[in-house]
Amino acid sequence: MKRSVVRVSLTAALLAAAAPGGPAAAASGAPAAAPGAPAAAVPVPKLLVVGMDGLNWDSVVAANAPNLDALAAQGVLGRSLVQCPSLADSSSGPGWSNIATGVWPDRHGVRNNSFAGKRYDAWPDFLTRLERADPALATYSAVDWAPLHDQGTFSTASDTRVTLDGDADGYAGEDEKITTDAVTRLGTGDPDASFVYLGNTDVVAHAVGTGTRYRAAIEKQDQQLGRMLAAVRSRPTYAGEDWLVMVTTDHGHRVPFGGHGGCRLDERGTFLLAAGSGIAAGARPTDVRQVDLAATALQHFGVVVALDGTSVRSRAADRFDGLALRTRVDETGIPATLAGWTPTPPAGWSVDRGAMPTGGVTEWRGWTFATNEFWSQTQSGQERENAVRARGVFAVADSDEFADRSGGTSFDSTLVSPAWPVVAGGTARVNYVTHYRQEGAQKGDVLVSFDGGADQLVKRYSADALATVESVPVPVPAGATSMTVKFRFHDASNNWYWVIDDVTVVPGS
Repeated sequence: MKRSVVRVSLTAALLAAAAPGGPAAAASGAPAAAPGAPAAAVPVPKLLVVGMDGLNWDSVVAANAPNLDALAAQGVLGRSLVQCPSLADSSSGPGWSNIATGVWPDRHGVRNNSFAGKRYDAWPDFLTRLERADPALATYSAVDWAPLHDQGTFSTASDTRVTLDGDADGYAGEDEKITTDAVTRLGTGDPDASFVYLGNTDVVAHAVGTGTRYRAAIEKQDQQLGRMLAAVRSRPTYAGEDWLVMVTTDHGHRVPFGGHGGCRLDERGTFLLAAGSGIAAGARPTDVRQVDLAATALQHFGVVVALDGTSVRSRAADRFDGLALRTRVDETGIPATLAGWTPTPPAGWSVDRGAMPTGGVTEWRGWTFATNEFWSQTQSGQERENAVRARGVFAVADSDEFADRSGGTSFDSTLVSPAWPVVAGGTARVNYVTHYRQEGAQKGDVLVSFDGGADQLVKRYSADALATVESVPVPVPAGATSMTVKFRFHDASNNWYWVIDDVTVVPGS
């Protein structure tokens, strides 16, 4: 059978630890081959994705969930927030579409559970992309929320599709049927890439909230996950396979009453667990997003596609993400224990606050650095939640929030980058993610200076640019060796805001 690019094998310790009964001892690695010995067979890539609907990770922590706990200990656990209206509801249609396609709702088009406007033709699911890349791969999807198949979130391109209706036997019963089918196929069949959906947790949370019965439903799904992992480990070909296991959810639930769809943190909260070769055990990155699952799955098979998501094996080295964060000072609607902002830029960067007034809200006096969890709680429903392409910690200039305390009458601040090397006579590119909302006379200017010279305006924002990826071309003059980039937010007085993240400069040629 034809195979794609492969990697070293997933350790037996991972799946043993995640199986029922808890951690088990395993060898740390194979001995080196003797000189002149035949090369070892290259492991075959395999993928198992388990989707658990409506899981709050805090409830997982509170439950007895040894298999999820073991995967988190042996791999990456990335917690993040999804979108909310007006971009899309924090509900299953958009959430599973984010996961399956690796792009956000403004691309895949699914904004609620009606699936109206879906663009799966342009942005297919990761199993479909794997089939197109290598038709010899065996793909399998099993769901008991039928719209995931009927609406095409996971298309008919998969070799094997199992579709159950959660209303027929109740989701608890249908989850058990799905698990039994998955265990059989994973243990005795030969699927290369699988997606298995379990939905009872969502149903229970809607019915009775996020208390005892919800935690019991999580524990049942954890046991079902353990049976799947045990089936993988029992495969006669397991020693020659490279398994990537991922577990994720589409949205959270309001605590304690259940429900989702809006902008609260508990209903927007999601997680991605990923364990396998090349993934650091116990990693807790701040920049993982829901769309990263598809990118990670495709990379495992050597398939390269430009998506919003990024593989968890190759995180971006964004200097903002390493900043030491603080708790609130003047803000009142943010939990007092949440460390989510700092005025201090990373080494090499600076913030000019010379034109800022002395009053205003301390957290937003000039450009500062914050997480979405912190920043979006300042005021809901003003598109802060929908800065979906910013990751981890990002730079924020927010004149609206700055003005919420006496003295915050005007806003003029500049974020200044280090000097980047450039090629004289070429065209450099300034790449960054932005989330800009316009009001009144405010302006957002992107300026550059060469070798410490005069500032040159290369782009001005005076209209909304929400969740946008930019690549601004900049001609480099003869003799120039370095370029500094500046982001100036000015002429703002209780207006809106500007977010900047993931800034890089391509030097040109």
